[in-house]
Amino acid sequence: MTKKILFFFFLLISSLGFSQDYKYLPTYTGEIVKHKNYILSYSEKFEQAQWVAYELIAAETIGLVKRADNFRPDPIVKTGSANLNDYRGSGYDRGHLAPAADMGFSEAAMSESFYMSNMSPQRPSFNRGIWKNLEIQVRNWAKAYDKIYVVTGAVLKPGLPIIGKNRVAVPEKYYKIIFREKAGQSDMIAFLLANKKSEQPLSSFIVSVDQLEKLTGLDFFPQLPDDLENKLEAQQNALKWDFGPCKGNQSIVRTEKHAETSRVKPSKGQCCGKTKSGSQCKREASSGSRYCWQHKNKGKA
Repeated sequence: MTKKILFFFFLLISSLGFSQDYKYLPTYTGEIVKHKNYILSYSEKFEQAQWVAYELIAAETIGLVKRADNFRPDPIVKTGSANLNDYRGSGYDRGHLAPAADMGFSEAAMSESFYMSNMSPQRPSFNRGIWKNLEIQVRNWAKAYDKIYVVTGAVLKPGLPIIGKNRVAVPEKYYKIIFREKAGQSDMIAFLLANKKSEQPLSSFIVSVDQLEKLTGLDFFPQLPDDLENKLEAQQNALKWDFGPCKGNQSIVRTEKHAETSRVKPSKGQCCGKTKSGSQCKREASSGSRYCWQHKNKGKA
C-alpha cells in the first residue's frame, strides 16, 4: 500500500470514531459520560465506571496509532474522576475497561481511552495476562464478524478494598459482554473473571448474561425485543464463537514502513484442536500456535 493511499485510508478510519452506535446500552445508576468513541456510567461511590460500552468494527482494529500512555482525569465527569495519585504506590495497574488497542484507529480515540474514568485497579498479573488475552480475542471477533458491541465493567459492591485519596474501590471480579448481529442473526457471549492471575482457557470463564445481571443489578440489553433478550441472556456456551482464531482470520498489520494485509499467527488463546467427542479442546494454546502441546504433537487431530 503506497503512502498516499495509506494517508487517505487513515483519514477514513479516523472519521469512524465519530459515528459510534449507542443503540444498545445497559441501565445505569451513575453519571452518563459520553466520549466520541465510547460511553460509560460513572459511579462516584466507587470512583470508577459502572460500565463502559462501545461498538468495534473490523476496520478499527488495524492499530495505526501508537499507544499514548497519557493517563489523566476525565474532564467530563461532573463529580471528578480518580487521578494518577490514587494509583501511585498501590501495586495495582490502571487497567483499561475500553482497551487502548481497541482505539488505535485514530489519535483522538487513543487519547481518550486514557481518561481515568476508563481505568479500574487491576492486579498486574491479571491485567497483563488473562484480561489482555480476552481483549485480544474480542478484537479477533471484531475482525471475524465485522462489527460487535462490547460492554465491560467491574462487579461493584460495598466493602471492597480502596486505594488513594479519592477512595477508588478495588474490584474482585470483572465482566465483559460481546453482542453481534448480522443478516437477522444475533448472538451473545459473556465472561466473568476474578482479579487475579489465571492460566485457564478463556472458555472456562464463560457465564450467562443473566448471571451478570444478578451480580450487578443491571439490565444489559433492554433495547432488544424481550423474547430475543431472554433467549440470548440465558445461554452459556461458546459454540457459535470462534476462539483462537482457528480459521486463520486475516488482519491488517503495521510495519515500520507500511501497512499490509497478511495472515498472522494468533495470540495465545484456547486450543483449536478437537477432542474425541468432536468438541473444541479446552486447553490453552502454546505461544505463537493455535494448538496446545498435545494437539500440536499429534497432528492437530
